[in-house]
Amino acid sequence: MKFFWIIPFFLLQDTEAFLMKNVKVKLCLQASPMDGNLLLEDCNPESDFQDWSWQGHSLMNHGTDSCLSTVGADRVQTRPCSSVGYTSWDCSNSLLSPLGSSQGYLVANRNGVALSNVRGLKAQWQDIADKSVCEEKAEQDRYFLAALASTDVYDHAAGNVTFALGISEEELEELLWFFRREDPSAWNYSVLALSFVALILGLFLLAINIVRNRKRKIYMYKEAVQTTQEAELEAKQGLMPLEGYSPGKLRKEELVPQDGRSGDVVVQWKDGTVTSLY
Repeated sequence: MKFFWIIPFFLLQDTEAFLMKNVKVKLCLQASPMDGNLLLEDCNPESDFQDWSWQGHSLMNHGTDSCLSTVGADRVQTRPCSSVGYTSWDCSNSLLSPLGSSQGYLVANRNGVALSNVRGLKAQWQDIADKSVCEEKAEQDRYFLAALASTDVYDHAAGNVTFALGISEEELEELLWFFRREDPSAWNYSVLALSFVALILGLFLLAINIVRNRKRKIYMYKEAVQTTQEAELEAKQGLMPLEGYSPGKLRKEELVPQDGRSGDVVVQWKDGTVTSLY
């Protein structure tokens, strides 16, 4: 809970971007993405290279993610914020000057911007709403200090508390959900365990499906064999009467009288009469 002030600090990084417009020439300070030089162009709120924000005492450009720095005696350009150089600025009465230096003030000239001891309109900088860039810095510092104070309020008062930023405890907890930095190991292990369970369940269902398919094929094969056997049996039963009444057998039965005895000689004439000789 000691680090709740980080939440509004990160929120303010994007919302406190502003344009730096020179009061004299009515043009805005724009950073070059190629060589770090600074240009004065028509103000365009849609351009990231014209968006600036205070990061402590440094001025950072949102298009290049670099800070306003001095080069040599009077030159100014953008450099990485971690590089060695005058990346800290003092702001007073719309005038920008390197912090802890007497090099002069940031002024607009024919080639862009430079450092000079002139304190006129060329050295004054405002945002697109004609508000001093120093007011932008003071407003951000005020929010930052209020965020720090809100941590003390939370430490000394538990429950439903209204913070110095005007954010309730419930709203701050909701914001914390989006900016949390907790250890994701527990979540990763949980997902891994769920994946293992899903794998085991899938293999189990696959085995059940294979067994059922095998049983179904065996049952269908038995039905086919039984049907074939029944068909063969019916065919045999249909052929048996024909074999019992074949012409050869019928002719033999006609030749031998039913009441004949062993040793009798029987003659069958052409007209069909049968005569016993003995």
